[in-house]
Amino acid sequence: MKLHPILAALRRHKAGVVLIALQIALTLAIVCNALFIIGQRFHTINQPTGLTEDDLFLVSQQWVGAPSADQPDGVEKLDAMMKEDLAALRNMPDVSAVTPTNSLPLFTSSRTGSVGINPGNGSYDGNSAGTARTSYFFLDEQGLATLGLKLVAGRYFDTGDVQHYSGREERTPDMIVITRALADKMFPDKGAVGQVLYVDGAAKPSRVIGVIDRLQGAVWAKTFAWNAVLIPARQDNSYARYAVRAKPGRRDAAMKAVPSLLYGINAMRVLDEETAVKSFAAIRENAYRADVGMAILMGLVCLILIGVTAAGIVGLTSFWVGQRRKQIGIRRALGAQKIDILRYFQLENLAIAIGGAVAGIVLALALNFWLMREFGMDRIPVPWVIAGVITVLLLGQFAVFVPARRASAVPPVVATRTI
Repeated sequence: MKLHPILAALRRHKAGVVLIALQIALTLAIVCNALFIIGQRFHTINQPTGLTEDDLFLVSQQWVGAPSADQPDGVEKLDAMMKEDLAALRNMPDVSAVTPTNSLPLFTSSRTGSVGINPGNGSYDGNSAGTARTSYFFLDEQGLATLGLKLVAGRYFDTGDVQHYSGREERTPDMIVITRALADKMFPDKGAVGQVLYVDGAAKPSRVIGVIDRLQGAVWAKTFAWNAVLIPARQDNSYARYAVRAKPGRRDAAMKAVPSLLYGINAMRVLDEETAVKSFAAIRENAYRADVGMAILMGLVCLILIGVTAAGIVGLTSFWVGQRRKQIGIRRALGAQKIDILRYFQLENLAIAIGGAVAGIVLALALNFWLMREFGMDRIPVPWVIAGVITVLLLGQFAVFVPARRASAVPPVVATRTI
């Protein structure tokens, strides 16, 4: 079929053609960028933290009338209370390992800082040469087993390496374990084990004794998510957190038994019913709640835009079919088959959709550029734009099919009704 009669017909309906083409262009621009953002969100949500997440949960509790962590004897009493809790938790029949900790990946509370390869250059901005921003995790000798981390070089802490001190005290650790990402950044040309780093600009070095494969920091630490430092210490405070690994399939039973166990050891504590004992699955869900909500909202917006565009195409084509019934009847009387009429309207819609898609590509790239400049979004890959173009073209063909099929059913006798 020749395009000349199609283009001639479209020139006689310029307003409708322009409106539908603009609608397709706007839909393409918004849907491409929205789906790209949704894809990025779900990639972030599903990325592994480095933990073995199954059967892991966190216990958070507050002491009532606890000794002061500002006094040496208070620190010793707090540590004795913590060790009593740890011993009881480790003796639970459904528990395989426990470690005190200040935080877990994706948890709302975390501690961050920076490390450097030279004394005094661990500036907190992490932008100076030889420095990097990082998250800190304070663990004991069972930290590796409890969190399910993978050691790729060196060794982990043993019991003699673990110190204890007030959580308010700034103490430079003698040794640390770091993630592979941090090791590659700080020591790109040599192995990290045996090297030294300076924590938060300290004059005293901390020796790297081991490297773990992966460990994610706080959910908000986007730019240094995989830079983590493990420190062998129990921090004594008026509150305590314990990471607990249950035996396979026994997590829920262990979580249920923890409050009564801890109250039985020392009733002078607070365990919030909703937040005191929380599975890591719940921590992950809470951390990405906003991302999931945004993805759902943007998905609904995409569906609405696609539906409105499809409805516009159906409405305009139906209107044109009503206006052209006599012309269609004449074509049928002159020998045109139903398939010819159907193909005509499909090609007419395709011509409009291609024009809208071309304009939509320009709008999509312009919108992406604005999002990159204002919100730091990544550049949209070309395959996403191509997929968007194919989607709107197919959408147009599906939307026009019903009115086009109705047009192909117009009988030849319509041509003689006004003669």
